[in-house]
Amino acid sequence: MKVTEHLERATGPLISFEIIPPLRGGNVRSLMDLVDDLARFRPPFIDITSHAAEVVFEETPQGLQRRVKRKRPGTLGVCALIQNKWGIDAVPHVLCQGFTREETEDFLIELRYLGIDNVLAVRGDESGYQKPLLHGKTANDFAIDLVRQVADMNRGRYLQADLLDASPTDFCVGVGGYPEKHFEAPNLATDIRRTGEKLEAGGDYVVTQMFFDNRGYFDYVERCRAAGITAPIIPGIKILTSRAQLASIPRTFHVDIPADLSDAVSAAPPERVTDVGVEWAERQVRELLDRGVPSVHFYVMQSAAAVSAVLDRLQLGGKVKG
Repeated sequence: MKVTEHLERATGPLISFEIIPPLRGGNVRSLMDLVDDLARFRPPFIDITSHAAEVVFEETPQGLQRRVKRKRPGTLGVCALIQNKWGIDAVPHVLCQGFTREETEDFLIELRYLGIDNVLAVRGDESGYQKPLLHGKTANDFAIDLVRQVADMNRGRYLQADLLDASPTDFCVGVGGYPEKHFEAPNLATDIRRTGEKLEAGGDYVVTQMFFDNRGYFDYVERCRAAGITAPIIPGIKILTSRAQLASIPRTFHVDIPADLSDAVSAAPPERVTDVGVEWAERQVRELLDRGVPSVHFYVMQSAAAVSAVLDRLQLGGKVKG
């Protein structure tokens, strides 16, 4: 089922999650245990991140060798596992970075064969690897280019124009939104305009970057509506679980952490940091649900402990409906 259909049919608050595939060569058992833990909250869909290829340099007997690797392959396999074992709709992330348009088309075709109805179209983080250009430009530069490619396939337009048996795909397309603006945007108004352009190009809903101050989200939604954006805007929530995240999250995701939260985390003994993060997220989610958000999306990654604590405190365990 499409994400938009889940939202339209919901009779209660929807809770969804985002997880990452195992490290290259890793065991999928821990990921299966994670999904088992999350499944009791009856998520209508789970996002699975993708990771672009990156360049690494390794010392070998022949000297320093340049190699291209994907740190976390397996998005396609994880999607198939989640959708078929647990009956939860999988939302794979489709990236611009590190993929040619031809590879993207093949990936989308494989997703359709698996019966996957949803994708999240994002540019992806910069990697040290750029695909060579063959016969001109073959890569999508920005998320809007990727959205257009998916929209073209939804209309039956493939890169190879003379395909006789090509049938239209029917993907529901999510796009990213940034309550604190994308770090490359000159201002929030421009960034909101770009979000609107992605939706006009074929996007169906927005899921936001993580934020720790609900006022930013509510202001963002209000400004989007004023700009004519009517698509659902799903808030993204991250639970702080370590003191190191006070530096790593702003550096990596370009978001602010409120002083009250950072001060509380800094003052807490190490064994109490997760409790501080859980309490903060609980207040965030309670206010978001009270204000009627369409869904809450948790950036879980590898452990369900913190998000389970939040949802249990909110008495949402096993009560979420889709």
